[in-house]
Amino acid sequence: MTNEDLQKLVERVSETSFHRAFQHHAAFNARLKTTGGRFHLPDENLDFNPTLFAAIDEAAQIGVIKHELCHYHLYREHRGFRHGDADFKQLLVAVGGSRYAPALPDRQPRYLYRCTQCGMQYPRQRRIDTRRYGCGRCRGKLVMISRAVG
Repeated sequence: MTNEDLQKLVERVSETSFHRAFQHHAAFNARLKTTGGRFHLPDENLDFNPTLFAAIDEAAQIGVIKHELCHYHLYREHRGFRHGDADFKQLLVAVGGSRYAPALPDRQPRYLYRCTQCGMQYPRQRRIDTRRYGCGRCRGKLVMISRAVG
């Protein structure tokens, strides 16, 4: 999907789901890694994660687009556009947008930690300092079980 295709899709979803025109720019941003999309307050443009869009189906893509359009339209109406606002939550449910970005299927945790007391496992992308952090359930000591290769 190109930026032009994305722009047309966002405009179509805005018209069909929100009955309002999308008057700004939508584009892919390869720097986005952990989120599906982003709404820019200063210029009111939308950015989307191209890696995520390539890995998910069209229904999930439309869910992410609806999420960002909720931010966009509520901001333009001077209503609560943040995730915790009631206006945002109600509009998101009304249009059927996704609350969270879908997980990438190829993103596996690099490190695995286990609590020595209760056995709770903690998969993590980044290393954690086991001298400083402990188990969130029982406050036990954490030990690394498996480590990333490379």
